[in-house]
Amino acid sequence: MKLRSGVDRHAGWRFVLAGLALLMSLPALADCGRCAAIARRFAADNGFNGVVLVGHDNKVDYAEAFGLADAGAGTRISVDTPFEAGSVSKWIAAMVVMRLVQQGQLALDEPISTYLPDYRHDSGAKLTLRSLMTHASGVPNEIDEAIKRDPATRALSLSNAEAVHRFASGDLHFEPGTDWDYSHSNWLLVKAIVEKATGRDYASLVDGFVVQPLALHHSGIYSGSSSTVPGMARGYLRLTPYAELLDKPTPNFMVLAGGFYSSASDLFVLMDGLFAGRILSPESTRTLMTVERPAQNYALGGRTKTLTFAGMEHSVAWEYGSNGAFRVLAWRTLDGGHTVIVMNNTSFDHMKIGELGTALMEASYR
Repeated sequence: MKLRSGVDRHAGWRFVLAGLALLMSLPALADCGRCAAIARRFAADNGFNGVVLVGHDNKVDYAEAFGLADAGAGTRISVDTPFEAGSVSKWIAAMVVMRLVQQGQLALDEPISTYLPDYRHDSGAKLTLRSLMTHASGVPNEIDEAIKRDPATRALSLSNAEAVHRFASGDLHFEPGTDWDYSHSNWLLVKAIVEKATGRDYASLVDGFVVQPLALHHSGIYSGSSSTVPGMARGYLRLTPYAELLDKPTPNFMVLAGGFYSSASDLFVLMDGLFAGRILSPESTRTLMTVERPAQNYALGGRTKTLTFAGMEHSVAWEYGSNGAFRVLAWRTLDGGHTVIVMNNTSFDHMKIGELGTALMEASYR
């Protein structure tokens, strides 16, 4: 095409340079033919509906989407479709806490009564952020029990103080640090501490510490129904023989436990950004990933496991999230930077998702 003027010529070059800049900002797509074969066979054999992504370091080796994000609208899933991340949210919350520890606004081993002076004194003098974020606090899981008794609890609008009073103030089931119990009530207390210490809404902290620095485009915090998030995959109990929606709202006071959403493309960038030092210092990242409860492989808000791929043991940042119909698996080997992400929105068997993740990680090492 002939450019007819100097103004047109400059505009053309600006367009070309802008396009190059965009391409350079995206993770490079390499090739993993084995990964594609495994994922496509799995999807065909099991009716898998979701996204699969495999990469290493900051390069995507294979990414593919299968099925529908919204059956009613006929919208297909893409690698940029947001999914509820379930308990991966706890790992994000731990990153936020560690960032505040870096800044000197919080301390992992300070009694929480330091931050919440109105909390019951007997427990507040024993509990710490570390015990809360490792599920070693003894705080009973009263919020889950309340939801089981009355699912309408998910629709409650409560302040941090009221939520803590109602669902995170029971007598401790054990002395902090002496046992382990996966209690969502821990994260009601963490939210109250984080927002009290900073004077900021938790969603704004995630945006400022994670989303904006990494230029994530399809990630953030939601409360209530995730269907209000633009482009969000809808959750389904099943798609065949007919589509049956499954929506489990997350109240604002529980967003640290399960209110993060992300796309496969964003989650890949997030995991690479964390281990490249773009969210936390190396020391803080080591603390984040250091196992505190060996029997459960549990660190701060997530797990670090030793898994065997291609005949060799690897230390793996191991995250799995589930809420309602959503399933999210995110693994990254800490020694080789190999990443596998699997997302699903149709209540898929989590054991099969684990098998798929293992097969894909094996393929990435061969």
